[in-house]
Amino acid sequence: LLSPAAGRLSYSLGLKGASMVVDTACSSSLVAVHLAANSLRNKESDLALVGGVNLLLGPSLSINFTKARMLAPDGRCKTFDQSANGYVRSEGCGVVVLKRLSQAIRDGDNVLALIRGSALNQDGASGGLTVPSG
Repeated sequence: LLSPAAGRLSYSLGLKGASMVVDTACSSSLVAVHLAANSLRNKESDLALVGGVNLLLGPSLSINFTKARMLAPDGRCKTFDQSANGYVRSEGCGVVVLKRLSQAIRDGDNVLALIRGSALNQDGASGGLTVPSG
């Protein structure tokens, strides 16, 4: 049950405002960035913390993905390479702090990147879960 996690984290950090869990499978972190950027653009918030986490808590998904031949048998990820033969599962987490550029400059923040735009899309029917669409 993930839905209470965002609120509990906000409470622990003393944060106020929108606090939510986004679960859209592979695109969750990108959707969260999109929602946060829109909130900043619409002046609903002045700062956003956006995080993404992937945890491998049990073997069942790895077993099923292996049976479906989704995982790279050599354990190597070769994204966009002709020799790509699957992907590699891993754990990780990351958090970014988002602000409007004008506010970041005013606050003397070290600006590492700009988000020029974002969008959400669902392509409808595709060749299957493991087949790229678009």
